[in-house]
Amino acid sequence: MDLPISPGLLISLIIVVIGIVIISKGLVIVRQSEVMVVERLGSFNRVLESGINIIVPFIEQPRAITMLRYRKMGEEYQAITTDEIRIDRRETVMDFPGQPVVTTDNVTVRINGALYYQIIDPKRAVYEVVNMSQAVEVLAKTTLRSVVGKMELDKLFESRAEVNNEIQAAMEEPASKWGVKISRVEVQDIAMPEEVETAMRLQMAAERKRRATVTEAEGEKSAAIAMAQGQRESSILNAQGDKESAILRAQGEQESIKLVLNAIGDSEENKRTVVGYLLGQSYIKGLPNMAKDGERVFVPYESSALLGSMGMFRELAGSPEDAVGEHLKHRTGNTNPSNSFRSGVVGGGISGS
Repeated sequence: MDLPISPGLLISLIIVVIGIVIISKGLVIVRQSEVMVVERLGSFNRVLESGINIIVPFIEQPRAITMLRYRKMGEEYQAITTDEIRIDRRETVMDFPGQPVVTTDNVTVRINGALYYQIIDPKRAVYEVVNMSQAVEVLAKTTLRSVVGKMELDKLFESRAEVNNEIQAAMEEPASKWGVKISRVEVQDIAMPEEVETAMRLQMAAERKRRATVTEAEGEKSAAIAMAQGQRESSILNAQGDKESAILRAQGEQESIKLVLNAIGDSEENKRTVVGYLLGQSYIKGLPNMAKDGERVFVPYESSALLGSMGMFRELAGSPEDAVGEHLKHRTGNTNPSNSFRSGVVGGGISGS
């Protein structure tokens, strides 16, 4: 048997269903770092923050924002446009495709950049511009062309940080009108024509070769300077050694002559005899060296006179060595002083000369 449904029960059921629909439509949960722009009867009413929020269905409606994003499909980028009622306030990166840019030295390069931005004022992002993300992208591209167009190609590679800072500074003012903050701009890749890249490689190789040549030349120069300084110091030391050696030899000969003159007397005739004897000894010692240079030996004319003087000296006084020995014998009491004198004073002085 069917139970009749009273009109009151039916109305109650309808009210309950409407209430459930209103609650389901009016209860809005907004997640952290997201906001919603709510319009009442077509005009801006408020911004819903994160948490549980209640709106009036059919009277209050969230306003969607248009977002443009790129999806990389192989080597190409595919643009995707979506309408979103939940506005993300986190920092967002926009990796837009590479753009052809002409530098000031008329070289066309293709620059691929990345843009980091954040929505600060959702109301402005919705109402001040039709497509906020597309507007930011176009602004980044035009600013990139403007900044890079004032630079040469070589300076562009050296000044990436400067380019990033200039683009960011140029975009801050117009982006702030849309409620967007430009965090930073990064120039990722710079693609050049093949012929320009080849020329740059050749230039780089030539520059490195030049630096190597300069470094090698500087090394050889330093080595030559060091060698010359060493030879100079060595020559100076050798000359000082020769000077001291010559002085010592001269002093030895002087002492030898004094001893001979003291032994036989220092008259003028004895002096000439001693000098002639010493010169004769020098000639005699030089004869073997003269014989080495050829088969014949030419004895100078003066040597005969010197040899005669030496013979006469020996006839009169025996020899300078014997005279000095006899003199030393009386002074020191040595029984055989002549042999020690020959091997000592006179012999050393003459051999040193």
